[in-house]
Amino acid sequence: MTNTLTPTLRTDCRWDLVALGEVMLRLDPGEGRVPTARSFRVSEGGGEYNVARGLKRCFGMNTALVSALVDNPVGRLVEDLIYQGGVDQSHVRWVADDGVGRTARNGLNFTERGFGVRGAAGCSDRGHTAVSQLQPGDIDWEQIFGREGARWFHCGGIFSALSETTPLVAAEAITAARRHGTIVSYDLNYRPSLWRSIGGREKAQEVNRRLAPHIDVMLGNEEDFRDALGLEIEGLDAQCSQLDPRQFRRMIEQALAMFPNLQVVATSLRVVKSASVNDWGAVCHHAGAFHEATPRRDLAVLDRVGGGDSFAAGFIYGFLTGQGAQRAVEYGAAHGALAVTTPGDTSMATLREVEALMGGAGARIQR
Repeated sequence: MTNTLTPTLRTDCRWDLVALGEVMLRLDPGEGRVPTARSFRVSEGGGEYNVARGLKRCFGMNTALVSALVDNPVGRLVEDLIYQGGVDQSHVRWVADDGVGRTARNGLNFTERGFGVRGAAGCSDRGHTAVSQLQPGDIDWEQIFGREGARWFHCGGIFSALSETTPLVAAEAITAARRHGTIVSYDLNYRPSLWRSIGGREKAQEVNRRLAPHIDVMLGNEEDFRDALGLEIEGLDAQCSQLDPRQFRRMIEQALAMFPNLQVVATSLRVVKSASVNDWGAVCHHAGAFHEATPRRDLAVLDRVGGGDSFAAGFIYGFLTGQGAQRAVEYGAAHGALAVTTPGDTSMATLREVEALMGGAGARIQR
């Protein structure tokens, strides 16, 4: 019998979604390059957090963040930016500042958007951050999932790559969430720079394969499934030069064979024609069937960072509101498409805009 993913009723929980992850201060040189910049635009961002923020700001869900920050002006700037996104911070741990960041610090992320033949590029400065030093027992998961209640818990491969202890914290959170009937999603989000000095792809696969048997919803793109889980799919174009959902179906089938506990597997489909033009789509598997989003060819891209997180937010919204897998994958694809048209990691789209795009609306001026 095939199970259908059914979240707990909203009236029974304080939170629609709780996210566990790092939030960094993003420094964006705009149209310029990081090495020659003289000014930066600041914003906040982080793979797991971006999902919680999208669900709050665009979709009106009640979301909370579990993280840690150093109590200094940079940490308080990140806090202020999160306030603007509306994600609850009552479960963020504040770590004392030693004055220079020897013991703990806040993460910085320098990000170039790219243009044309010059791809987007990121340079993170996040070693020994406060959140990377979280240990099992630091967070009261019983308070979050038991007394407050959460319908959905989201974490991912970025948080799990931060240190030797963060996968243990993720496992602790996942165990508590499942004990209370909370749906668990995990975005593989493979970042070579995070794993390079601690064992590379082999270490990433070891960590993610250990967590995967306890996940309900697995998210990622073709590189994530290959590098973070070790899937080798015959016929899958390594450069992803064409938007062919049949290739990704084979990839999803292999993931389901490896981890039969997964109730949903979803991937965003992206063909990078240039930094400024992508083909964009998505496919998911749920309850024994595949569901494909409406493909968008030659999508104009301003800032591609966070597009996958915005896909995840819209996708989760579809399930949280009981609209089914097909609507979920359409919400995710539309929200992700809109997110890459604005600067920063996080979405600036509205629910009305997402649903209009799902309904076939174009880019004509609205006034």
